[in-house]
Amino acid sequence: MAESDNTLMEKIVSLCKRRGFVYPGSEIYGGLAGIYDFGPRGVELLNNLKAAWWRANVYDKENHFGLDSGMFKNPRVWEASGHTSGFSDPLAECRKCNARIRVDKELGKIGVTADEKMSEQALNELFDAHRAKIACPNCGKKDFTPVRAFNLLVKTNLGDFTSEGSEPVYLPGEACQGIYLDYKNIVDSMQPKIPFGIVQIGKAFRNEISPRNFLFRLRELEQADTQFFIKPHQNKEAYEKIKQDRWNWYLSIGIREENLRWKQHENLVFYAKDAWDIEYNFPSLGFDELEGIHDRTDYDLSQHMKFSGVDLQYVDQESGEKFIPWILETSVGLSRMFLAVISDAYYEDELGGGTRVVLRFHPRLAPVKAAVFPLLKNKPELVAKAREVYLALKKDIPQIMWDDNGNVGKRYRRQDEIGTPWCITIDFDTLGETPDLKDTVTLRDRDTGQQERVAISDLKARIQDSLAQ
Repeated sequence: MAESDNTLMEKIVSLCKRRGFVYPGSEIYGGLAGIYDFGPRGVELLNNLKAAWWRANVYDKENHFGLDSGMFKNPRVWEASGHTSGFSDPLAECRKCNARIRVDKELGKIGVTADEKMSEQALNELFDAHRAKIACPNCGKKDFTPVRAFNLLVKTNLGDFTSEGSEPVYLPGEACQGIYLDYKNIVDSMQPKIPFGIVQIGKAFRNEISPRNFLFRLRELEQADTQFFIKPHQNKEAYEKIKQDRWNWYLSIGIREENLRWKQHENLVFYAKDAWDIEYNFPSLGFDELEGIHDRTDYDLSQHMKFSGVDLQYVDQESGEKFIPWILETSVGLSRMFLAVISDAYYEDELGGGTRVVLRFHPRLAPVKAAVFPLLKNKPELVAKAREVYLALKKDIPQIMWDDNGNVGKRYRRQDEIGTPWCITIDFDTLGETPDLKDTVTLRDRDTGQQERVAISDLKARIQDSLAQ
């Protein structure tokens, strides 16, 4: 990253709106906190991230199965999972300005750890002991209400739930529960041999009181989850392999290793054997959670077996052994992944005697793979040839762009800002003004700004080769 302070985050937020990556949700009505829309460039980057993640976790692995489970679930699912009783944030409110703070986070900033299993009373006692060191981030006062647990599940209506005694319905607090619910269906229909994985990208909703830091903490998000089912107590080697696999994947998409680090959870929930986060050095935040890798033992399937009454044991077809599989989980919010990728790609450098902003995306992630220009848009013969090249390439490389707005220098700067790896300019030499250069174009590299003459017939292979690396 070019910077590590609030200024960089402000620049990224500005660029995202200006260049069509991310817009504030419902902006014409004043917006809605914690909700963002992905614009034309953003949705392409997001889809490229999803495709890269899906390939790594489904296509490149054996015995891994994709799933897209329904968003609405029987209300008892969230009772079994512990979300109705335990999915909460400890909050306190500033008595001066009514801003709310996450007490566990604020205590962590001063080096005090709040155990996830603490009762509300114990947390209040801990907060009271250190309250003098914690100031409201909004007004600076140190006068807060007592700590209260605030449940993050979002209630909604489905059908007729107006009658007395009906159960509330929730939007999913996490996407992975659908994997546990369809575990038996996948075992019955696909007959996987253990170990095997189930993979899903799905929506999750959080009733966050204070969504903040752009895409880092949202009320509506997508999660990319893998659940790897193994025999009981065969977790250690598989867990370490999964951790290394996830670390290597971030490097493969261009994230710089110095911006990543591991953090082990100090206070595990009662059912977990181990839990680690891959943290990214986010602008204005510093290192914080990007992805979690969790050793969950047999808790999830045991809970759903208990609450549903359905036998969720796996039967080993060779030995006849029956057991509830243990689960190794990876879970990442795609909005955080998006923010990490765009932050890591953001550079300001000197090129051609001036300062430019450039997004150095890995070519496979870039929302636009190449842009085609006519040197001059008022010369019909140049425009016609450029359109011919553009349409020919678009058949095989759909994420390609036509650009004839402004002079070539301005087009280069605009394409640099959206991270386009290649710019292709059709000029008079392409038309044969210099006979030896007929049917060649100027191909410009985004990162170096270097230009070279390349035959039109070689363009497709040249671009595709960069996408395959």
